[in-house]
Amino acid sequence: MATNSEVATMAESSAESTDQPARRSFTLPRIQDNEKGWGPCQIPEGFQVPYQPYSKADKLGKVADWTGNTYQERRYMNRYNSQFGAGGTLFQYYHEEDESSFQLVDTARVQRPGYMRNRARFQRGGNIRRDRDRREGKMETLSSSSSKLQKGRDRDRLRLQRKWQKQWYGRRWNDQPRTQLKPRESSVDIHPEWRCVHEIEFSQLSKLYLEVDAPEDLRSCGSLEFYDKSYDRVTTKNQKPLAGVTRVFHKVTSTDDPVIRQLSSEGNVFATDAILACLMSCSRSVYSWDIIAQRVGGKLFLDKRDNSQFDLLTVSETATEPPQDEGASINAPANLALEATFINQNFSQQVLKRGVERHEFADKNPFVSPDDDGEVASVGYRYRKWKLGEDINLVARCEHDAIVTSKPGGELQYMSIKTLNEWDPKVSGVDWRQKLDNQRGAVLATELKNNSGKLAKWTLSALLAGSDTIKFGYVSRVNPRDSSKHVILGTQQFKPQEFAAQITLDMSNCWGVLRVIIDALMSLSSGKYLIVKDPNRPVMRIYSIPQNTFESDDDDDDDDDDSEEEEDEDEEGEDEEGKGEGAAVQEGANA
Repeated sequence: MATNSEVATMAESSAESTDQPARRSFTLPRIQDNEKGWGPCQIPEGFQVPYQPYSKADKLGKVADWTGNTYQERRYMNRYNSQFGAGGTLFQYYHEEDESSFQLVDTARVQRPGYMRNRARFQRGGNIRRDRDRREGKMETLSSSSSKLQKGRDRDRLRLQRKWQKQWYGRRWNDQPRTQLKPRESSVDIHPEWRCVHEIEFSQLSKLYLEVDAPEDLRSCGSLEFYDKSYDRVTTKNQKPLAGVTRVFHKVTSTDDPVIRQLSSEGNVFATDAILACLMSCSRSVYSWDIIAQRVGGKLFLDKRDNSQFDLLTVSETATEPPQDEGASINAPANLALEATFINQNFSQQVLKRGVERHEFADKNPFVSPDDDGEVASVGYRYRKWKLGEDINLVARCEHDAIVTSKPGGELQYMSIKTLNEWDPKVSGVDWRQKLDNQRGAVLATELKNNSGKLAKWTLSALLAGSDTIKFGYVSRVNPRDSSKHVILGTQQFKPQEFAAQITLDMSNCWGVLRVIIDALMSLSSGKYLIVKDPNRPVMRIYSIPQNTFESDDDDDDDDDDSEEEEDEDEEGEDEEGKGEGAAVQEGANA
């Protein structure tokens, strides 16, 4: 218990506490609220420390990233990046002193010790060997201690290396891409008096569209032989030699066709399937070609020019490196076209059954004449009519090459036979003897790239004629340096509709292109015109030409023949007169 003195002391202290003044008031400091971001709004005067803007949504890395280059892998590339930029821009070191005043005084070359003089040469040799090993794919596997970044770089390098090897496959190390040595020549010389009346750019033809109904068959002529199915079993291991065929092939233009003249009342536009296919696929052509168009009243006749190369097949026309040899070389474009045409004709007749009765059409071949020096080739003509709108009726002569009996029902099916030829495997990059049996799709894809225009024409001709199948033959030279001997390596069959879809050939677009060309010609006045594909540009031009153009040669030949006949008659008369005078002189001498 507290004593009385302690109680008295406590009482005095409590009395003193009641006499003290009141406590001081506490004032809260001003709080800075950063509405635009995170952190202080301004830096206090006593703390001059640089501040890097930072977002609340930024992710923090495992370590302090002062340079922004810590995480360079793909999966971490954008994970830790701030929306305000790299994190070390404000903390970089800048040297404030001027270093331009420093100058190198001693420019003498430092002499290296003897053991270091050949080090650079050995290093260059090592780099060459290392580069060679990389090109040959002999790089050793990376060690387990290498970083993920290095592995990613090596993986990208190997991917580019494989792409480079695939692109340059088949070329030697010193081969250079071929360029066009000189501009291509036109298929016909353009005279200065010819006037260009219309011009069509191929870029304008890609979006055209026209739906056309099924055609109407007007007449069928000729006879067809049956296809020999044993050629479907030909491979590169049991190849067959290509034999020469001495048959007669008739390539008659539209105005010289007697059947078209008889059917002139059925339409107002007349042509052949080859001419129509050339116009429909004009945007895929590279070489120059020309077609004659004659406007007679309200009718239009499309013809090929006499003594032209219209019927010759192009070779590697759309290839990246088309043939550019000149002169008498067997690989010159003109000689290759002639070789491909003969191969196509011989193959189309060799694969048919001989000694079997032909399939005869209702009418005989209208082009057979007693003057033909051999057997007429197997060909069937179908004259068909299409309606390209209310005012255009198209009549065309189409061709079939053979006929075959289908297995399920024994029905007769029309066939179109065409040939693809290999002239140099080093140029195409694909050797048919190695790839045709196992990778036929790769061979066909290469041909689609190198001969896009020719395959499009063949497909359109088969579709116009109504062929049920189209048969492709693969023929190659026995020796790349000899163009006279060939062998058959295989065959392949397609339906024309399916093959057209495979080569992205839209029939509606082709009909639209043809209708635009016909409309351009029908809008012109009556006369003679020439459609010419520009040899170096994707442009087609229509020229107005005189009526007697391309007919002077025939007229000159006829005049020459007439003059020769008159000279022969004069010589015979002089001989008879000479004989009479000689007899009279002899009689006078005897008297």
